[in-house]
Amino acid sequence: MTTTVLVVDDDPVQRRLLDAMLKRFGYDVVVTESGDEALALLGNGETGAFDAVVLDLVMPNLDGMGVLSRLRERGIDTPVIVQTANGSIETVVSAMRAGAVDFVVKPVGTERLQISIKNALKLGALEHELRYLKRRASGQLGFRDLATKSPDMGRVIGLAERAAKSNIPILIEGESGVGKEVLARAIQGSSDRKGKPFVTVNCGAIPHNLVESILFGHEKGAFTGATERHIGKFVEANGGTLFLDEVGELPLDAQVKLLRAIQEGEVDPVGGKKSVRVDIRIISATNKSLLDQVKRGEFREDLYYRLNVFPITLPPLRQRWEDIADLARGFLVRFAAEEGKKLRAISPEALNLINGYDWPGNVRQLENAMFRAVVLADGDELTIAEFPQIAAQMEGFEVHIPAAPTATARPEPRDEAPRIIQVPVRDPNALDLVAGSDIRRLEELEREIIKFALAHYRGHMSEVSRKLGIGRSTLYRKLKDYGLIEGDAASTNSDAA
Repeated sequence: MTTTVLVVDDDPVQRRLLDAMLKRFGYDVVVTESGDEALALLGNGETGAFDAVVLDLVMPNLDGMGVLSRLRERGIDTPVIVQTANGSIETVVSAMRAGAVDFVVKPVGTERLQISIKNALKLGALEHELRYLKRRASGQLGFRDLATKSPDMGRVIGLAERAAKSNIPILIEGESGVGKEVLARAIQGSSDRKGKPFVTVNCGAIPHNLVESILFGHEKGAFTGATERHIGKFVEANGGTLFLDEVGELPLDAQVKLLRAIQEGEVDPVGGKKSVRVDIRIISATNKSLLDQVKRGEFREDLYYRLNVFPITLPPLRQRWEDIADLARGFLVRFAAEEGKKLRAISPEALNLINGYDWPGNVRQLENAMFRAVVLADGDELTIAEFPQIAAQMEGFEVHIPAAPTATARPEPRDEAPRIIQVPVRDPNALDLVAGSDIRRLEELEREIIKFALAHYRGHMSEVSRKLGIGRSTLYRKLKDYGLIEGDAASTNSDAA
């Protein structure tokens, strides 16, 4: 998903210029001509739809300063870049105090606007990440911190918002790494238990002989090695939320005691003489089908129906690709700060790469890939070279590392199939039509379009030729002419066609 920028300007010429310029950078653009329309778009509950705003200060009715004031009142923190023909110091100071993150003077140059947008995106991602970490640590993480552009994820958040208003038990299902615990924390942070204890128990990591002690606690001397009293996770979460992660891994005997604790609202510590009352909310999570486990006799049916009162299924990352770019930018900001790297952005080619990957490990895998990329980075921008393991699995994005020549090296055998030179392809929305003051040559543009088609259709020649509207023999000839195919494969395959 590309970055979306909202342009607000009452001048139609300026709107067209900014629209063309931003699309040339590879951004999606939405234009509007008034401050009221901008507020309606930003305040309709879909603030995550815009990553930055370019706002004209001088407009009829509601001007730019008025828009900034309303955004602050409503708590909308989308980064705003203001622009005006009046570049006085007083105007700059007023706009910055009102909440703008940067200031440009009309007519803004291409390079200046591009730098301003990148800085605004970086600042917006940093503020979001800092707010996320702070609210998570304080137990006040809310659904606003889970900004999403995915319709599937939006429906999940809608269900979770309803569940948060009650004390109903929730079962969150989803593949490993999709963010089940984050959703559980947002549910608590949006409920009346906000700020109360949030205790996580990984049921799959507890030794079977210690499950009862860890969940319900034990008294001193209750068993060999019990040298101190332990209150247990249920009592620790009293007044707040107990999150049972991978609940399907609990042994059957522990499931019986868990069922009683949930039903009665009290626990019996090991070696204790009386029960302890607890007031907790139960949120469970699993990456398996509990119903299938029930059918196999691995999970108690009565406990299943006690936990599965309000099921929520989190979609895998490959089904919410709209969020990949924003998640990647957030991880970039966090890890760059932790590692002391001055990284400002992810290149369009690298964004194309990570947007096209399936991410079987979901958000956790993306987080780890971004961490590795930040550590590998030498420049101020992440490129395909920082994602070698991902690029190696994607056609059209292969990272070439030339082998050192040796005296005994034998020539590689000639393949029958054409050997396409893998070239990372730029974002097609950022196609440059102008070089300097002149229009680029038709041959240059055609070469770039063919490069993109090869990557987009994964080197399937029949598909490429059909989509481009040319014959296979013509395609192979152009590949050879433009240096996109090696050897005499073009003539061989052209004859075969």
